[in-house]
Amino acid sequence: MTSATFAQAPAGSGSGYSVFDSSVISPKSMPQQNEFWNNTYSFPAKPRNMWEVGASIGTLTINGDVPSKFPGLGFEAHVRKAFGYIFSLRLQYMNATAKGMQWQAAGNFEKNKAWSRYDPNGLVFYNYKTNVQDLSLQGIVTLNNVRFHKQKTGFNLYGGAGLGFTAFNVMVNALDASSNPYTQLFNTVFNKYRNGGFIRENRKDILNELKAGMDNTYETAGESEAGIRFGKLGKNTLKPTGTILVGMAFKLSKRVNIAIEDRHTFIKSDLLDGQQWQEHPDGDGALTRDFDSYNFLSLGINFNLGAKAVEPLWWLNPLDYAYSELNNPKHMKLPKPVFDDTDGDGVTDQLDREPNTPAGAPVDSHGVTKDTDGDGVPDYKDKQLITPTECQPVDADGVGKCPEPACCKEINDKITSGEIGGINKNCPTDYPSLTIKGVSLTADNKAMLSSVASKLKNIPTCSITLTAYPKADKRSQSLADKKLEAVKNYLVEKLGISEDRISTDKVIDGGDANTIDIKSN
Repeated sequence: MTSATFAQAPAGSGSGYSVFDSSVISPKSMPQQNEFWNNTYSFPAKPRNMWEVGASIGTLTINGDVPSKFPGLGFEAHVRKAFGYIFSLRLQYMNATAKGMQWQAAGNFEKNKAWSRYDPNGLVFYNYKTNVQDLSLQGIVTLNNVRFHKQKTGFNLYGGAGLGFTAFNVMVNALDASSNPYTQLFNTVFNKYRNGGFIRENRKDILNELKAGMDNTYETAGESEAGIRFGKLGKNTLKPTGTILVGMAFKLSKRVNIAIEDRHTFIKSDLLDGQQWQEHPDGDGALTRDFDSYNFLSLGINFNLGAKAVEPLWWLNPLDYAYSELNNPKHMKLPKPVFDDTDGDGVTDQLDREPNTPAGAPVDSHGVTKDTDGDGVPDYKDKQLITPTECQPVDADGVGKCPEPACCKEINDKITSGEIGGINKNCPTDYPSLTIKGVSLTADNKAMLSSVASKLKNIPTCSITLTAYPKADKRSQSLADKKLEAVKNYLVEKLGISEDRISTDKVIDGGDANTIDIKSN
């Protein structure tokens, strides 16, 4: 039994089984499972699930005309089967015994045949010992296995109701060991504690004195539905019953759990305690119309039994497969994604700001035709890809006409005469310093660089050096390189300065790390 109890459940998802495991599907359900596999039916077949068998011990308390002396002990055994994730049926047998003792004396006991041998003018203290057996079929509803924000739980709340039959046998301790009534004991206790003809208090003391003076034989048959001796099932009275219950089970493993349960049973009989008459001295000896009931509070252990089956369904979350498939699709048929690109420029129509770009035209990340020099002629038509600003406007081919600088003749003369090398005396030295905190150029930076470019264009023989002052660490030096590159690229690509006229330099800790100096060579 130990090996069967702790056998490994089928492998699968976090719920304890996989919807793709055919070994837990019954032959009767396989057609539905095949349809599910073929994506012609949305729901997998319900898996075979284990039976639960269990046993418990508990306490029985009878609610009747005679107060319970203390809860009696008993046991129950059951078998349970799930018919869905919420509903299950359980067949349960219970056997327990309870005792009771009335602490107030009664004087109209002649109507109860179990006490008929007492002096009708005397007093008695009712008591009983009742054995209760019942067999009931219960429908049980699980309350917490459908969970929207958690895969599973280690405990299970449930409630239920059922119908069945109860057989009970009531015995009364009416005589002492010599088969004589307890007349003297009862009268002594009554006279000691009475107050104005009635007992009003001292319940504990009265019960202790009665217990000390009486034996524990319960030799006299109590009154039953059919008479003083026999009921409807041998010496037992047999009655139909209704039961309600609540409980909580705690999982120890996939095969074992423990449970705390409280069930209350209603029976159409007023004789569970052997007394159906209101015979307290305050009463009038009338027959009561209220029925007794009993409560069984138990602690038990349950085992899940079965091969090639999952746990009982009340332990599984029916949403587990659906959530798992949404998170990591393994079965659903997903359509192939389609991203239209009408103009074929590599940018999907949903993101394309220019949906009719001519074929072969280079575009930016938004699908707009590139115009690198901003001269109004797109790159795919532009025969002069980078036209300096001063050479614009351009013709239909993107070619501009640059004005000839006034200094060109003088420069040509110097070149012709061989006056080259060294620093050109005519090169300006009043270049600005740029403050760049990041790696992007500000509007002010660009304006300053435009003035630098204008001066360089006026004197084509002049060149400049861009100097940065990073710290000694690698990060600062890398940032300085990016700043130098941004300035140089802007002068070359946007302002039309020849790249060979611009050099760069870095001086470690030579100044402000955010400053780029521009100096004439």
